[in-house]
Amino acid sequence: MRPIKQGNGWSMDWSSIWTSVKNFFTTNAWNIVLFFAVAALGIIAVKLVVNIVKRIFAKSKMEKIAQQFIIAVIRVLLYLILALVLLGIIGVQITGIVTALSALLLAVGLALESNIANLANGIVIVATKMFKKGDYISVGGVEGSITDINFLFTTLNTTDNKRVTIPNSAIVNGNVSNAGANSSRRVEFTFTVAYETDVDLVKKVVSDVMNSDGRILLDPAPFCRLKVLGQSGLDFFCNCWCDTEDYWDVYYYVVENVYNEFKRNNITVPYNQLEVRSRTDAVVMPFAHAPLPLRVEKTRQKEHKLDLENASFSQVFHLNGKDGERKKRGGKDKKQKQTDGKND
Repeated sequence: MRPIKQGNGWSMDWSSIWTSVKNFFTTNAWNIVLFFAVAALGIIAVKLVVNIVKRIFAKSKMEKIAQQFIIAVIRVLLYLILALVLLGIIGVQITGIVTALSALLLAVGLALESNIANLANGIVIVATKMFKKGDYISVGGVEGSITDINFLFTTLNTTDNKRVTIPNSAIVNGNVSNAGANSSRRVEFTFTVAYETDVDLVKKVVSDVMNSDGRILLDPAPFCRLKVLGQSGLDFFCNCWCDTEDYWDVYYYVVENVYNEFKRNNITVPYNQLEVRSRTDAVVMPFAHAPLPLRVEKTRQKEHKLDLENASFSQVFHLNGKDGERKKRGGKDKKQKQTDGKND
């Protein structure tokens, strides 16, 4: 099937092309029928296998993100096998395609080496249940509550409302402190008092404070003992146990009430010794004479974000948007005018 030279130009031999196409379908009629039959049955078989895998995972305790990843991998592999089988049916050499795919995957793997490492570490995090959404963790000098876990990154929300995204490789290869892993936590304190203070009195005061809060567990019992003879005073190491969600409430309760009980029982907290010198010159502190400006409230624009997956059709097509609000407002104005007319 070659172009034929006619005069100064070239033209296609359409009769030869038609003969070749006709011969192809005549010779490979059975292969073509087999191709479409295998394609239809293969697609149905892939969907059935994926459905069965989903049902099996639904009865397991595996994390949802792990289930979705495994199902996606199984689906891609099954469709890839089906495509190779179909190419073999129509006579395409599979060896060359497999070689090309291998080279392509190798090139992609080298280009996305760090992402593949994060992906593998994400699988490790999910499979080992290192932590879960909502846990308060500390890793690499950053700490916060986990808001999202995927196979590439883990997202934290810090106490000052910053969102920090950490690659999974940094988490797996680093030291992770998970404060929300267990149901209870130990709250630790160090109280320093003057040397002339009665040791037994300090232990009794601190123990009474910790025993007065019902959020503090009695088993293990609260603990308070003299630990260090410091340069300026006596250091007492104390601790108690509470539920994880009560950690900070218990901490502040104990510190505030121990301070109050120390004053009630005349227990002195030592101060650092300082050398004080008096000045003979007058101290001049410059300042601005203008008063504080009046408060002007900042105008903040509300962000209207549309979630296409969860929004209704009326929201998607702006049926309830500004036009809808104007119509509602116009209807209210008409009703108000009618009411005013009746009253008149």
